[in-house]
Amino acid sequence: MAKSALLVVDMQEDFCPPHGSLAVAGGREIAKSINELLSMPFAMRIATRDSHPSDHASFSTSHPPPNNKAFESRTEVVNPKNPAESMSIPIWPVHCVQGTPGAEIIPELDQSRLDRIIDKGRDKHVEMFSAFADCFGNKTSTAASFDLAKFLKEKGVGQVFVVGLTGDYCVRCTAIDAHKEGFKVFVIEEAVKSVDSGANGWGSAKTELQALGVAVIDIAGPEMQAIKLHQQQ
Repeated sequence: MAKSALLVVDMQEDFCPPHGSLAVAGGREIAKSINELLSMPFAMRIATRDSHPSDHASFSTSHPPPNNKAFESRTEVVNPKNPAESMSIPIWPVHCVQGTPGAEIIPELDQSRLDRIIDKGRDKHVEMFSAFADCFGNKTSTAASFDLAKFLKEKGVGQVFVVGLTGDYCVRCTAIDAHKEGFKVFVIEEAVKSVDSGANGWGSAKTELQALGVAVIDIAGPEMQAIKLHQQQ
């Protein structure tokens, strides 16, 4: 059996009620399920953390009105490695700014069981939902604190289990990029919450993931039983 890693995505104060600027309904509640998973014998347990500069391109405060409405407006960002390429991204409320309480991992999550934390989204010019690469697929030290795929492969990891926030954005993109990197990928549904939990949000993301070959599984399913029974080396 290949070594397995648990990726805990963006369990941060700004994504959780009651005070988060981009709070996801039920976001704090899944910490209990994630702690259960963290207690299992994964070879690696890694948390991701949005770590944005205060003037990040996705923030409503970085753009003049009227085209700066969070959840409604969009903006164009340019690929720093290919100026001819651009992408439309959503505008969000200011969230997870470096060094602020909103960027902290919530206290309900048992951080003592984490092996490492990767900071992502550090480049103000581009969006970075995935823990593996920015929205253009670039891997740079400007955007992330380390190369997650390289790190996992060096540790002999072949399977990745993804949980956290949010299913329709950062969990989705992290799972897709993990698949692109050649890992066998599982998303544990009970340990995920989404900005949009309906058909157009998590429903659409789930369909896309499954079409790619990413398994969306139950926390009590056979895949998790196999982790419990297999002491990682």
